[in-house]
Amino acid sequence: MDQCEDREEGVPPSKSTLCGEHESQTKAQRNQPGPPPSSVSLKSDRSEGRIIDFKVQQVSGAERVDQDSSEVHSGQSPQKHQTHLDSIFMLLEDNIITFVKKELKKIQEVLSPDYPECLEGWREDNEKMRNNREAIVKITLNFLRRMKQEQLADHLQSKLHAAVCQRKVRSTLKKKFQCVFEGIAKAGNPTLLNQIYTELYITEGGTAEVNDEHEVRQIETASRKPDRPETTIRQEDIFKASPGRDEPIRTVLTKGVGGIGKTVLTQKYILDWAEDKANQDIQFIFPFTFRELNVLKEEKFSLVELVHHFFTETKEAGICSFEDFQVVFIFDGLDECRLPLDFHKTTILTDPRKSTSVDVLLINLIRGKLLPSAHLWITTRPAAANQIPPECVGMVTEVRGFTDPQKEEYFRKRFRDEEQASRIISHIKTSRSLHIMCHIPVFCWITATVLEDVLKTREGGQLPKTLTEMYIHFLVVQAKVKKVKYDGGAETDPHWSPESRKMMESLGKLAFDQLQKGNLIFYESDLTEGGIDIRAASVYSGVFTQIFKEERGLYQDKVFCFIHLSVQEFLAALHVHLTFINSGLNLLEEQQTTSMLSKLINKPNLQSLHQSAVNKALQSPNGHLDLLLRFLLGLSLHTNQTLLRGLLTQTGSSSLTNQETVQHIKKKLSKNLSAEKSINLFHCLNELNDCSLVEEIQQSLRSGSLSTDKLSPAQWSTLVFILLSSEKDLDVFDLKKYSASEEALLRLLPVVKASNKALMSSCFLSERSCEALSSVLSSQPLSLKELDLSNNNLRDSGVKLLSAALQSQDSTVKTLRLTVCNLSERSCEALSSVLSSQSSCLKELDLSDNNLKNSGVKILSDAVKSPHCTLETLSLSHCLIREEGCTYLASALSSNPSHLRELDLSYNHPGDSVIELLSAGLNDPGWRLDTLRVEPAGIRWLRPGLRKCKCVFNGIHGNKAAHIQPSSSCQESSSKCQSMNR
Repeated sequence: MDQCEDREEGVPPSKSTLCGEHESQTKAQRNQPGPPPSSVSLKSDRSEGRIIDFKVQQVSGAERVDQDSSEVHSGQSPQKHQTHLDSIFMLLEDNIITFVKKELKKIQEVLSPDYPECLEGWREDNEKMRNNREAIVKITLNFLRRMKQEQLADHLQSKLHAAVCQRKVRSTLKKKFQCVFEGIAKAGNPTLLNQIYTELYITEGGTAEVNDEHEVRQIETASRKPDRPETTIRQEDIFKASPGRDEPIRTVLTKGVGGIGKTVLTQKYILDWAEDKANQDIQFIFPFTFRELNVLKEEKFSLVELVHHFFTETKEAGICSFEDFQVVFIFDGLDECRLPLDFHKTTILTDPRKSTSVDVLLINLIRGKLLPSAHLWITTRPAAANQIPPECVGMVTEVRGFTDPQKEEYFRKRFRDEEQASRIISHIKTSRSLHIMCHIPVFCWITATVLEDVLKTREGGQLPKTLTEMYIHFLVVQAKVKKVKYDGGAETDPHWSPESRKMMESLGKLAFDQLQKGNLIFYESDLTEGGIDIRAASVYSGVFTQIFKEERGLYQDKVFCFIHLSVQEFLAALHVHLTFINSGLNLLEEQQTTSMLSKLINKPNLQSLHQSAVNKALQSPNGHLDLLLRFLLGLSLHTNQTLLRGLLTQTGSSSLTNQETVQHIKKKLSKNLSAEKSINLFHCLNELNDCSLVEEIQQSLRSGSLSTDKLSPAQWSTLVFILLSSEKDLDVFDLKKYSASEEALLRLLPVVKASNKALMSSCFLSERSCEALSSVLSSQPLSLKELDLSNNNLRDSGVKLLSAALQSQDSTVKTLRLTVCNLSERSCEALSSVLSSQSSCLKELDLSDNNLKNSGVKILSDAVKSPHCTLETLSLSHCLIREEGCTYLASALSSNPSHLRELDLSYNHPGDSVIELLSAGLNDPGWRLDTLRVEPAGIRWLRPGLRKCKCVFNGIHGNKAAHIQPSSSCQESSSKCQSMNR
């Protein structure tokens, strides 16, 4: 059977013409007069149905030719040689015709309208096979044009060019991303990404709202989250819609603090695609960084020109349209963007060939006006997340960094010696600040770099315990590398030469100046403004490669940055310290209060610098000076200054100065500070080696002698710090364990926020507590899932405040208990808004023992009808509800029976007809209700002065177990229901 007979139905006529031409030519050749015996006879039917290993046949054929040659030379007749040659060429003919027919059939498929643009089935690892295939395509193109099938030829050629282009793009990206430099760029030995990649937790959820808190605060908060199961997303599935989501995801915004692994995550995604391991439905991935795009601020490009500019393979292939391809654009580092992304004033652009500024291009691409079929993945630090409007983002994800087990895994991989690894892990766990910072992979690398050097050079010596010590050691390691590698010195030589000291002072000034401006990356203009020569900066990046790095953009524009924000902050603190010691100038004071002459005459007093630094840090709303303050105070310790001997020419500190600073901090802790500010002050005390407050409270907790009635404000702050710093899971917070009072709750609110379950029943709480709790419930991040406020006089006004917070998108509360809270139908109005809210995640609501009456239940019933209501358990025991109110509820369940599983109407007067109606619902397969409590029931329970009791009435309905029971909050008597006055 020939190619035309093989053709499937529905193939366009032009393609059958191609096959017909091929067949007629073959027949013509067959009918030609036969030349001498060496000619090739094209009998394709010999190879019909035969599976041929092309490579094997070629080898065997070559061997046979060699044999024939040797036979001729050894006296074989030419006639016999010719016969063998004929048989070889007959086999060769079979092989070639089979191959050509197979490839022509593929080409026919390629030209069908529904075939992918990039010849997906034509990716070939074997280069020889690829060359053979390309040769057949060229021959086909030649014959198509001879046959005047220009349109088909052009179509095939464009697809061929796209396939070649895709292969080149894959190859380029594979070379670029298969190796990484851990922690640094262009320094040390490259490591294969696939060997060191550790799966990071990418969690869906959250919003693109701005979080401008210092990243160390965010890490601190994240460290308090226990390692509970969360919905995670694998990087290769980043654009796949989660269950229940109808709309496809076009744009993903991934947040994460600096050094958490966002860039490496995108690199792994790209590498997996380039190596044919994942996402093969994607034809092209085009990764960009905002660092690169920033240098094009004054240029104009069309979208096609921009792609051509960065990916020249696409220009060489002549691809001028990407609408027919499945394309992913990756934009890494939105927080580093210096383009004016104004989504409100930018003109609409839909033509990918029209030139405009890069910012207008990006805005229209993100909006979906340009190339709406493309997927976009944007990464950013949390502070810059709000630059993109929420309506332009399909899904927000967050990179969570290392969990505790992953931290341990990292160090065990890094240190192969089991005993050494165990010692390092144990040491990090003893230092709260180090353990928290190891949440960031890059800090794990810094820590490993330091500890490796310390263990090697100081056998059995003390390991760094504070952040300042760790970063001083890191600096010393780099100075040592410079001394040995560049200056030809020995490791035992003094580390700091006048030249390296000058370099570090310049880097410190750059770090401080750019930190003040909020810049984490620096271009030549930034350096020039700071008085640093571009050539000097290049030298610094070449010498101190693991501190300060240089990257080159498309136009060879140099981009500089420190390897991590914390390194920049440490060097900035070092600059502030050195400047004050050497000149008496306090860089943290906006206006210098004393004259330069007095500073020269009087020896600088570090106490004034420290106190002004503490005060300024506390004034910052987002904690942007928190880490700098910790480093600055740590640098005042004599032991740390000894480590920097040679860089610090004079100390200017004393134990008395540090003690005065400690007292100043303790005085600040006595004031009404936020939890985040208090916690940073405790870290400051730790940097100054003062743990007296913490040890005092810990001792009281251990002995059980803690009396909250006598705690000072500073001691309350200490208690909060201890509870939040505890390694134990903050699963259940029981207010009565500390003090059943409103004062205690207001003091311990940060602990409530970090807990999974908060138990505060019978704690004499009021509307004031609700106001405080509402601020917690509507803030991020929130761990609270269950809130029990029963037996408190909250009233309707308090519930109204709580309800407003529970409607927030940030609320995570699933269980709310408000029994005996002096509520009326007005509370039902507030709570119904929560239940019908699209953002609410409330699953269980207990309003028992409140005078809600029929009017209140009617309001709740309307909320239960809402398609957004996800309530599964509703308790309305002893709420003075009559038959009318219960009828509303039954009607609501009939309208929306898909969620509610448990209903408690005990100690009310629902009436027999309603009980029958609800009981019938238990048998209805459309209802999810499987537990119904209606007994005791009767008119006597409509008197507010009666206390509930318990009796049991179980019923089995059909094949569905229906437990019709009284409320579990009642006291069980023997066989009678007893009632008594409250």
